[in-house]
Amino acid sequence: MFRVIECIWLQHDIRLVLLAALVWILGSAALFLLLQRSVDCVEERRRQWLAVAALAAGTGVWATHFIAMLAYQGTMPMSFNPGLTAASAVFAILCFWLAFLTAGRHFGVRESLSAGVVAASGVGTMHFTGMAAIIAPAVVRYDWGSIAYAYVIVALCFTLAFILFGRLHGVLRIAVPSSLAVFGVITLHFTAMSATALAPDPVRMSPAATDGHGWLVIAIVAAALGLMILALIGAFLDRLLTDLRGLADATLEGLAISSDGHIVEANGQLAALLGVDPAALVGTAVANWFVPSDGLGFDAPRDRPAEAVFRRADGQELLVEISAHYIEYRGRRCQVLAVRDLTARKHAERQVEHLAAHDALTGLPNRTRLSTALEGLARTSEHFALFAIDLDRFKAVNDLFGHAAGDAILCRVAALLRDVTSDQDIVARIGGDEFLIIQRGITDIGDARRLTQAILDAFRREMDITRDPMAVGVSIGVALFPGDADDAEKLRNNADVALYRAKERGRGMACFFDLEMDRIVRERRELEHDLRHAITRGQLSLMFQPLVATAGGAIMGYEALLRWAHPTRGPIQPDIFVPIAEDVGAIIPIGEWVLREACAAAMHWPPHVNIAVNVSAVQFQVPNLPAIVEAVLAESGLAPGRLELEVTESVMLRDRAAALDTLHRLKALGVRIVMDDFGTGYSSLSNLQAFPFDKIKIDRSFVSHVTNDESARSIIRAIVGLGRSLDLPVVAEGVETEAQRLMVLEEGCPQAQGFLFGAPAEAVIGAPKLRVVGKDPRLSTVTGPHLPRSLARRS
Repeated sequence: MFRVIECIWLQHDIRLVLLAALVWILGSAALFLLLQRSVDCVEERRRQWLAVAALAAGTGVWATHFIAMLAYQGTMPMSFNPGLTAASAVFAILCFWLAFLTAGRHFGVRESLSAGVVAASGVGTMHFTGMAAIIAPAVVRYDWGSIAYAYVIVALCFTLAFILFGRLHGVLRIAVPSSLAVFGVITLHFTAMSATALAPDPVRMSPAATDGHGWLVIAIVAAALGLMILALIGAFLDRLLTDLRGLADATLEGLAISSDGHIVEANGQLAALLGVDPAALVGTAVANWFVPSDGLGFDAPRDRPAEAVFRRADGQELLVEISAHYIEYRGRRCQVLAVRDLTARKHAERQVEHLAAHDALTGLPNRTRLSTALEGLARTSEHFALFAIDLDRFKAVNDLFGHAAGDAILCRVAALLRDVTSDQDIVARIGGDEFLIIQRGITDIGDARRLTQAILDAFRREMDITRDPMAVGVSIGVALFPGDADDAEKLRNNADVALYRAKERGRGMACFFDLEMDRIVRERRELEHDLRHAITRGQLSLMFQPLVATAGGAIMGYEALLRWAHPTRGPIQPDIFVPIAEDVGAIIPIGEWVLREACAAAMHWPPHVNIAVNVSAVQFQVPNLPAIVEAVLAESGLAPGRLELEVTESVMLRDRAAALDTLHRLKALGVRIVMDDFGTGYSSLSNLQAFPFDKIKIDRSFVSHVTNDESARSIIRAIVGLGRSLDLPVVAEGVETEAQRLMVLEEGCPQAQGFLFGAPAEAVIGAPKLRVVGKDPRLSTVTGPHLPRSLARRS
């Protein structure tokens, strides 16, 4: 250590030593500033900045070495070989560049150690190459032990410097590694100088005399500092320009700066948007790329940004929005154009608008668009027809084959309707299996009839159920404007009325609206409204008709029959208001009310007299029907065995499994289940097998013809025989004459019901008072008010 200090203090010009140290202080600072710049760059530019950093580091170390060499004050004249001197600088630059590549981007411990060894090797190689460049009449000898010690120190300094550079932040990230690098290089140089001895050798040629090395010192310092300063300035300018360009490229918009109508700068987004290289934009006229759709210049005053259409070289058409404002750029007033691609947004807006006005499945206009078109046409004097279309069997197909098949059917129907209509007509799907068609430009009803027939023919041709089990039918209602209505809403209603009438007439029918339909529909809607309030207004009542033994005439029970006394229309027949109640769902509360009233009335009768209540198929769709029956029995106190619930086979048509489950739950309560109207409709022996009914009732249509129709009598005989074999009592309904009673008695029917035994009557304490008619004296002992035949019809 003392030898190194003595070497510096006694054998060197201290001023030049300090100058050499200052050069390397600046060089090492430049080195780590440039390294920091490289870390911030992308990989390709990082490698470029690593080369610049290596140039600054190698030049700084080389300049430090030769200034320190020139500071040596020996007694022997010296000069330097230019080739080796230049080679020493190249060795230093290459080794530093290799060290920086070895350190990587993150400067880990292992990478930093390798980089420190390479950097120390570069400094050592440069030093000894420079020493080899000395021309002097002497032999150079080295103390390699001291030099190895110095090499280890400089390697450790560079390793620690790289590690700390990767972990520190701010000013310390430059200051601390630079200090370590300065210490390591100075230590290596002067330790190596102190370990070097020049032994005179007269044989070697002496260098030519010189006037001193002052100019050389100045040149080296100027060159080294110049290179380092230029590198730092380049790094600063590059960072500034790169950051500005990066900021411009970071925007989502394309940017272009124009002067006198020509582009002088453009960012990458604009070039990518236009499908060209950024360099291809510079110098071109703005008008070659964009022309505002309003025909005005970009600097014209506008309430909103201008829009323009551009077609790329690949044929894609772009819709862009352009905002313009002025800035000072390169010392002159320039216009900045901010270009935003609206193509995707406009496409999305068109899709949203389409979805808002069209059915997603079929692509047809939806209810909203059709309503808008209908209201617009209704405000004009144009004559047109409105078709209301409903598909027959669609629900059955959808339930049987699944929703995917149902969707396919709807698409087929949509295509079929488009094929039979003209381009000016509007075909819309308004929901489910409902479609509407606006037929425009009609001259008379004949045009509408022809389109109606075309639709029916197309369905018969394309939807043949004999060939396609998924085929559906169609029902059509037609209303004309302005003949059938003077506004859009009324026209819609009238088309629906005509459709309702068409469906009443059967499947595959078409019906045109008329005034009689309007009257019927208005009356039905009034009845629907009044029926919903009939219970609360006290307009409903129950009548009771007896069920007797055919042979002896003993009363077995009564059937509760519902009546509605309308305040303005008078008594309304059950076969009129019951279907309406089922359609609008009013049968649910009405059926529960009938059940409660009938059970309460039966509590005043003798214990052996039963009460029969009809249950609608709609009521079976209510999952809690058994719970309702159980609650009514509990409230009234009626024994479950006295309650008979009469059902028709229609309850099993919608959901057979669910209906059978409900029947079993009712029977588990102890309630008796009766099959009503057997022999008509959907009568099936499988239903008798599937559920243990307690009784069968023969429909009155067979009894009324039993005296004059052998086939009716044969049917009764067969049903009675079926009941006997299944151990089921059979009841004959509608017995009105003695001849009918004798006939059903002869056929073996044990129970009967009808006017012969008593008309429906109100309930009183004990039992309903009835008048019975018959030749058997046992059947004429009960008296009571005889009610009009018109009230005897069952609900």
